[in-house]
Amino acid sequence: MNPAHLQRVVTSIVKDELEQCMRITVETSVAAPIDRVWDAYTTPADIVKWNVASDDWHTTKAAVDLREGGAFSSRMEAKDGSMGFDFAGTYTKIVEHRRIEYAFGDRKAEVEFVPGPTGIVVRVVFDGETTHSVEQQQAGWQAILDSFARYVEAKQTS
Repeated sequence: MNPAHLQRVVTSIVKDELEQCMRITVETSVAAPIDRVWDAYTTPADIVKWNVASDDWHTTKAAVDLREGGAFSSRMEAKDGSMGFDFAGTYTKIVEHRRIEYAFGDRKAEVEFVPGPTGIVVRVVFDGETTHSVEQQQAGWQAILDSFARYVEAKQTS
């Protein structure tokens, strides 16, 4: 193998490995008590109402078995029916009202619920993937988390 080709192969492998190892963080503050925040994050009837990144998408179903080793899943679809995808995984650690860890495929995520001065800070740290840019992934997950905060706060006042 010539050195230039070997260099390209090694660079490609290293780049792929780095992208697979990247961790992305999003967070929001929710002006509500921890029990309401936790329940909305972990209850399927609530998840289908807030789990969207934009108004032209919706979550059609969700399932949660909130225990270590338990499974979760949700189905997100474009409202026009043009596309959709399933998001599923297994809970690996649950600390009620404080932390949820889960695996989805070969990736992992952690969700922290931290009391803050104006409510609960919800922070999600997840393994990035290589199909979309870091910016796209961060924007999408942040939009969903912002939707979650709006939903919980609106539910609290109704």
